[in-house]
Amino acid sequence: MTIFQSIINHKINTITADELIKYADQFNISVNKQQAVKISEYLRGKNVNIFNDSERAQLVKEIAKTAGPATAREVNKLFIQLTKN
Repeated sequence: MTIFQSIINHKINTITADELIKYADQFNISVNKQQAVKISEYLRGKNVNIFNDSERAQLVKEIAKTAGPATAREVNKLFIQLTKN
């Protein structure tokens, strides 16, 4: 894993709701405050590698259970944007 991937994964695994909203706005993805809180609480400490397709897919499924499928799709778009090189 490159240093870039490590930094991105660390940020994902420690993200706050406010940071998630900021990144979502930056990439034109709609996530409201309540959804961001739920997602950030779920992500915190999970230690997921979003560069691994299967880990990311599992994470998105879990987010769908927590925040709903539409929000999970939006968050997945954000993850894809962050993993593009």
